[in-house]
Parts: sequence; C-alpha cells; structure tokens
Amino acid sequence: MQARRFLRSGAPSATVLIRVMVGWVFLSEGIQKFLFPATLGVGRFTKIGIPAPQFFAPFVGIVEIVCGTLLIAGFLTRLASIPLLIDILVAIATTKIPMLSNAGFWAMMHEARTDFCMLLGLIFLLIVGSGTLSFDERLSRQPLASRSKFAGPPQFSILVAALVAREDPASAG
Repeated sequence: MQARRFLRSGAPSATVLIRVMVGWVFLSEGIQKFLFPATLGVGRFTKIGIPAPQFFAPFVGIVEIVCGTLLIAGFLTRLASIPLLIDILVAIATTKIPMLSNAGFWAMMHEARTDFCMLLGLIFLLIVGSGTLSFDERLSRQPLASRSKFAGPPQFSILVAALVAREDPASAG
C-alpha cells in the first residue's frame, strides 16, 4: 500500500518535460564520465579532491546513467531522485562553492546555472512525483497482487475472505 502512494502522482502530464530535462542531463553526464575520464571522470574527481576517484568516478557515472534513465522513463522517479540529489549537492559543494570565493558571485552563478536547475528539478520530482505519463502512474493504478477477488478496501477483503473460508456450523452435521 505504501509503494502505491510512493508511485502515485497528482502532477500533470507536462511533468514529463521536467523528467526528461533532468534525466537527460544526468544520463548524458554519466556517459561522458566514461567517454572522457581524464576531463570528466577520474581526472576531474582527482582534481577537485574527491577521495578514491578511481572508485567514485565510475560509481557516480553509473548512478547518473541508471537514475537518469529511470527519470526519463518515469519509473521509480522519487526513489531515483534521491541519489541524484546527493550527487548534485556534492557537485555544488565541491566545485561551485569554492568558485564563489575564488572567482566571485557572478562567475559562480554562471557556472552553477545547470547545477541549480538540476537541483530544483530533482526537488520538484521528489515532491510531486513522475506525473501521469509515466510507468510509476501506470503501476500505481494496477491492483495489488495480494488483494482477494472481492472488491473493497484490503480490510474488507480480508474480512470477506475469512467469512467465506469459515465453515458453516449448520452444514457441518
């Protein structure tokens, strides 16, 4: 029952635009960490001081590819937003905040525009969910596998199933 609430979204179908925008950026950046490791992968992680860059650069790349793809598809959108939120917050803290003291406010704002858009897009998706044009919405409308054939809330179904399964004392003799 909780899973359905986690998947369900009251957001309009236009939410697909935010999902695709945010998901595409993360998918693309994740792929580029493998295509250009010296500048966007291990080399970049080493340059900005991320510990164990040989581990974390590919790990972050995989997270961005998998979660970006999930956002685009609208599958487990809220769940996929969480690791990407951590990802973008670390990116802002390690690259944009130091830039503020080194290059000034406007230089930092220029460089951080995509990061801030991704941050706000992820917060939006975490709050409203994937919207109606998504696998999440479709899954949230499917009946539970554990629900009995009787209609009604789960408590009612359990009660009806128990009454049907109970032996009638008059017919026992």
